[in-house]
Parts: sequence; C-alpha cells; structure tokens
Amino acid sequence: MSAFLDIAAAAALLREGKLCAFPTETVYGLGADATNADAVLSIYETKGRPRFNPLIVHVADLEMAKTLAEFPPLAERLAEFWPGPLTLVLPARPGNGLADVATAGLDSVAIRVPNHPLALELIRAAGRPLAAPSANPSGRLSPTTAEQVVSGFEGRVPVVNGGPCTSGLESTIIRVDGNRLIQLRAGALARSEIEAVIGQTVELAPKDSAIAAPGMLLSHYAPRAAVRLNTVPQAGEAWLAFGASPSWDGPMRNLSPSGDLREAARNLFSMLHELDASGASLIAVTPIPMDGLGEAINDRLERAAAPR
Repeated sequence: MSAFLDIAAAAALLREGKLCAFPTETVYGLGADATNADAVLSIYETKGRPRFNPLIVHVADLEMAKTLAEFPPLAERLAEFWPGPLTLVLPARPGNGLADVATAGLDSVAIRVPNHPLALELIRAAGRPLAAPSANPSGRLSPTTAEQVVSGFEGRVPVVNGGPCTSGLESTIIRVDGNRLIQLRAGALARSEIEAVIGQTVELAPKDSAIAAPGMLLSHYAPRAAVRLNTVPQAGEAWLAFGASPSWDGPMRNLSPSGDLREAARNLFSMLHELDASGASLIAVTPIPMDGLGEAINDRLERAAAPR
C-alpha cells in the first residue's frame, strides 16, 4: 500500500476499522472510526499512548457534534469558532455510539470541527466521527507534514497528504462547566481571543488537574534531544531562537526573526524536528513572550523540557 492515499481510499480504510493519518490546520491526526472500539484501541497501540489519556473526536459540523455531546448555550457560542482550532469538552450525549475507549471512560467528550478541507471531506466520506490524536509516537513531537508522519511511524501508517499545517500547534481545549470556561490546554486559538469574543474570563486548569483531555501530561511533545529553556546555547548544543539573534556556529533555527508569535507557533514543531535531526543532544531555547499564542508555545516547550 502506498504511504499516501486519496480521500476515497482513506475513507474506505477507516470504515474497515483501520487507521489513516490526515491533515488538519493544527497538526496531522492519526484517525480511526470513533464508534469502533477495536479501531480506537489500535490508535493507542500504534502510538504507545496511555489508555487513560482521552482522544479528540473530529466531526464535520455542529450538527454532527450535537449527536455526540450536550451543548449548553455557552458551548453554542463557542462553536462560532468552528471550523477552527478549538476543542470543547462537553457532557457526552447518552447513547451517542462513541467507543468508551475514545473518551477514556469519562462522561464527557472532547470534540471539534477541524478547519481543513481534506479533513472535512474525509469525515464526510467516512460517514462517521473520527477519533484522532496527533499522528506521532506518544510523547514525541507532533507532525506538521505528511513526511514527518511517515518517518515517525516508519511507513506503517498511510497518510492523506495535505501539505504543511497552517497553524502548527494543537487545538486549544476548553471545558464548559455551567457558566464557567476552563482552559485545559493552551493551543492555536489564543485564550485572549476567546475572551474578547465571549466577553468573559477563561480560567486556567491547575497544573495537577486530573487528565480530562489530551495534552495534559506533564511530559509531552518532546524531541529525542533534551530541551533547556529561556537560555542561550553552549558549545555542542542546538539553538531554537526567537526574534533578533546573533549568529551561531551550531545547528540553529529561528522561530520568527521578526518576533511574530503566529509565525513562531506555525514553525515550532517543524523546527524542533529539524534540530532533533541534527544529532545534537540538547536544544537550547530563547525566551518566548507569554502574550497571545506565546502561552501555547511556552506550554509545549515546558512539556518538552519536563523530566521523562
């Protein structure tokens, strides 16, 4: 089987209970039929992912989402960001047909509508919701190109090739709890943007919160090399820079020479992949501002640098 598939072939695989990776605007996802327990289990097995870590269910539109989850008025307002890089954690609708393993046995479901034409076409062609974490071995860097998916799984996972992802960071995850909004994971939609549209504060989940959504493990999104934050490189190290930076004799990538956080978010995983491939045993990272998307960038870097 070719590593790259068209939509028809990919949808057929998914309906058969097999896996296929596909592009979204955030990162590439490792997709399976979210109603098929064996198919979802194969996601965990292929990634080496802990079973207590729930998956995001990708749907084609709000109508499909409402067959899977309860939508209180505040969730309806948040759905105005769809399609887009926002995942909502909502009460699961009884009898929704989702495999328990997709939600890790929780009474809630993490759900979103991706903003990528191929992802939406694939969901509609498959005719069912797709459970899809990032298409990488668990704990490693998320892939933002089809080639990174092929390399990460050594050609064992077929892929719909949609080119480079436009956002480069996973979705922001918000839990709707009555009239409260709680951010479980910072992501490609800045918390400040959500607050500006909704007109209320988005709380932050405590660092030691129980796992209620993907991306909450303390060690995650890690390259093989060790990562050292808020510093400059030493001899023999690679450097992930940001903003105006002096030249460096070793491996170096600059997330955004102009200091643009959106550009930095788009480049984060791909540049970490490139520096990891350089063979350096340690990657030093320049401080990144915490404004806007800087919150999500720093979140990923802190998890990449955490003890493993």
